[in-house]
Amino acid sequence: MPATRRYRWFAVGGFFCFMLLHQIDRLLIGPLTTPIMTTFGIDEVALGAVFTGALLVGAIFYPIWGYLYDRCSRARLPAPAAFIWGTTTWLSARAHTFPLFLASRTSTGVDDASYPDIFSLVADYFGPGVRGKVNGLLNLTAPLGYMLGLVLALLVGPQIGWRNVFFITGIVGIGLALIIFSTVREVPRGQAEPELIDLDTIVTYRFDWRTARSLLRNHTLLPLYTQGFFGVFPWNVIAAWFFHYLESSESTQRSRYCR
Repeated sequence: MPATRRYRWFAVGGFFCFMLLHQIDRLLIGPLTTPIMTTFGIDEVALGAVFTGALLVGAIFYPIWGYLYDRCSRARLPAPAAFIWGTTTWLSARAHTFPLFLASRTSTGVDDASYPDIFSLVADYFGPGVRGKVNGLLNLTAPLGYMLGLVLALLVGPQIGWRNVFFITGIVGIGLALIIFSTVREVPRGQAEPELIDLDTIVTYRFDWRTARSLLRNHTLLPLYTQGFFGVFPWNVIAAWFFHYLESSESTQRSRYCR
């Protein structure tokens, strides 16, 4: 049964909340770097393993999520992604040793690659005339999530502690998982394409390893991957360490003035 207009926007609202809160959770650790280091008594190298581990786990799960998107129901996959995000964040808030915090926070990278499923499903909810606006709305969650994460970390964090901040976002993630699982419905792939409206039967294409391997032989993709690495890598470093750098610089300046 085709999704009604009201339901489609309801689903987009749920996806928007999921992506927004997930972005907030991902970016919270940057502003909270210093109190986390103080709690566990660790240095920059140890905490850097948390950032690196999450990125490596996310990179490993990108092709796994992509395979699942093509083989399984897209409407069901955002729910386990939200549950994994909420559970791992909640566990990191409860961790009382650094190895446990490292393991739980690194595990948050599992669901970082879950967004393409949402865009794929939304593309079949809306036709080409509206699809760009909806995708733009969903992409707004990245900068908006970063700003709200700053407010939560810098204004709320000092009042309730970094553990409670992660505890709150983790519980919200688990709640979103239940909502998405019980409300989001699958739609036929390609149903919103004007060229396929008059067809009685729409053929569904599944993941093909031969096609995937052929992409690796496309030499024009190599410079794109290289540019993406050197373009994105510095921004990840800045986002992770910028606040700790400012706090450390301020402490150094104060110690110099006190001498």
